[in-house]
Amino acid sequence: MKPANPRPLLVFYILVSYVLIQFVWWSYLLIEQNNELYTLKKSFNLLTYNDPQLIIEEGNALEKRLHYRWMMIVGEGMVFFTLLIIAFIRVRGTFKREAALIKRQKNFIHSITHELKSPIASVKLAMETMLRHNLERDKQKEIISNAIADTDRLNTLVENILLAARIDNTLFELLTENVNFSEYIDEAIKQTISAFTPKQHIATDIQPNIFFNIDKTIFPSIFLNLFENAVKYSPQNSNIKICLKEQGNAIVLSFADEGIGILKDEEQNIFKQFYRVGNEETRKTKGTGLGLYIVKYLVEKHKGIISVRKNSPKGSIFEAIFTKSN
Repeated sequence: MKPANPRPLLVFYILVSYVLIQFVWWSYLLIEQNNELYTLKKSFNLLTYNDPQLIIEEGNALEKRLHYRWMMIVGEGMVFFTLLIIAFIRVRGTFKREAALIKRQKNFIHSITHELKSPIASVKLAMETMLRHNLERDKQKEIISNAIADTDRLNTLVENILLAARIDNTLFELLTENVNFSEYIDEAIKQTISAFTPKQHIATDIQPNIFFNIDKTIFPSIFLNLFENAVKYSPQNSNIKICLKEQGNAIVLSFADEGIGILKDEEQNIFKQFYRVGNEETRKTKGTGLGLYIVKYLVEKHKGIISVRKNSPKGSIFEAIFTKSN
């Protein structure tokens, strides 16, 4: 993948250099002009006045005015230079953020193209295989199951894209209702395992009879994205544990895996829109960089916070903490 275009930064640096040169030249001209005016004024006084005392007093007054003007020039210059430095730092930071966003958007376009084409091609191949060959019933079931899994994946992808668009346009309001959160999560686990048929061992620890206000049409996006993230980055036959606990006035939903883990430097970035760890052209795991971004937004809309920490001995723990309404 090509790096972000450095041309805007180059233009910015050229403009800043030009402003600095102009500032130095402006200061030089002001100082020279001030010195010339002082010399002329003093010469004029020497020619005009015959009283030596008056000439001395006038000279002292001119020196004071010169000193005042000099201090004014220095003060204005320092203020100008300070503002310029602040502007330089802020604009440079903006350029860097924009370059990073452009790179993430390119990654998204690259991955979304693959993510859309892959399940469509798989379903097409499955249908063509069914039409051209007289397969045994067990083989037909296997092909159909794989095709359904691909369509489910495609459906999840489309839902994430539409959800991200709603988030970006701020067209988002929750319609919450009080539910038995324990039963809701337990049922979500069963349905998700049935649909995904993960190759990892799924363990659960669900505290019963926890009640919480959620939007039942939106919350599945939180659960599915966290579940899919744990499965995606975990090796076969590893353990994934889903826990739901009530701690005082807080409800804690966590997903612990034994996957590749997340570097400390990456932890603050993984919830950004389009962000994915590594290079899009060499990455083996599927994804668009929208899942965790959506999770963070929806958790916060449910008055919660989402965080990630290292699991022991390896892997990651994603933890969503919700505050119960009084």
